[in-house]
Amino acid sequence: MVKSKGFTLIELMIVVAIIAILAMITYPSYQEYVKRTKRVEAQTELLGIGQKLVSYKLANGSFYGASLSNIYGRTTINKSGSDTYNLNLSSTTNNPTHTWILTATPTGSQVGNGAMVLDSNGKQCWYKGKDDATGTCLSWTDK
Repeated sequence: MVKSKGFTLIELMIVVAIIAILAMITYPSYQEYVKRTKRVEAQTELLGIGQKLVSYKLANGSFYGASLSNIYGRTTINKSGSDTYNLNLSSTTNNPTHTWILTATPTGSQVGNGAMVLDSNGKQCWYKGKDDATGTCLSWTDK
């Protein structure tokens, strides 16, 4: 009797089926991890812009005239190749000496992940699942 070496077609199909099942389970988790990572990157950028706004006020005596273009240089967050959040800075001409609100609205792959807000008092809000910054304000550390 001759011994054959190798795999049978059935054994190969079982391995392929197992790999497919594992991929179906892990891929959604990976996608959620990527979204969470991009959200944390955006939070870091928002804090950096907030620090630049404080520096602007120290240098100019007020927030009057502060805008995203002269503070940050752009109106989107783009850390990994494509825009993930659109930025909006509340008008600094209405109440130039006291307050501002910085809003990050998800775009592209982040749509549906929820808008984030940082204000001049340091309040950090995440509107989980709501891309228009309305609803319940959750902490940035919530998942």
